[in-house]
Amino acid sequence: MAMPDVTVHLVDDEETVRKSLAFMLTMNDFTVRMHESATAFLQFAPQVKAGVLVTDLRMPDMSGVQLIQTLNSRKHRIPAIVMTGHGDVPMAVEAMKAGALDFIEKPFEDSVMIGAIRNAALHVIQDADGGDDAEAVRERLALLTDRERQVFSAVVSGLPNKSIAYDLDISPRTVEVHRANVMAKMQARSLPQLVRMALSAGMEP
Repeated sequence: MAMPDVTVHLVDDEETVRKSLAFMLTMNDFTVRMHESATAFLQFAPQVKAGVLVTDLRMPDMSGVQLIQTLNSRKHRIPAIVMTGHGDVPMAVEAMKAGALDFIEKPFEDSVMIGAIRNAALHVIQDADGGDDAEAVRERLALLTDRERQVFSAVVSGLPNKSIAYDLDISPRTVEVHRANVMAKMQARSLPQLVRMALSAGMEP
């Protein structure tokens, strides 16, 4: 079910990307407004009443992280989703530390973006803060072994399995096993959700 009272604001410096994504979302019953740059959206932001921001991470005038930080400094509380290229996970983590709800790696399936926007729209409607309950997260953290906690910390920092294996002096396959255990014990369905959990628990990725 679409969220008709929420407008999706697309911020991307590439016109073809903006139009393609806007078309897809419009076909799925979302109200969409396009912005060609972070600067352009900042000028429009005071007019946003009930909106979700979908922004590219790398843009020439201002990065997606800087955009979210600037919105925060101006007290514009707009749920944000960041689109990233491959290998941008550490930067995406910075975006989530700044307050982004989710990050989605390109290329992505339409259903992934639609699901993320619907989740963000619920935060607008419910006036939620977007984080997992800190107490529940800490209870799950207590279930992790010392090694799993080390892997957890490394994963939410954006390190690939090979780097984690090297740093912890274990095999990449062992890292995969620990990573799967972490996801299961933390009840995380995705890396962005795991990052949100780390932040809500006060961990510094």
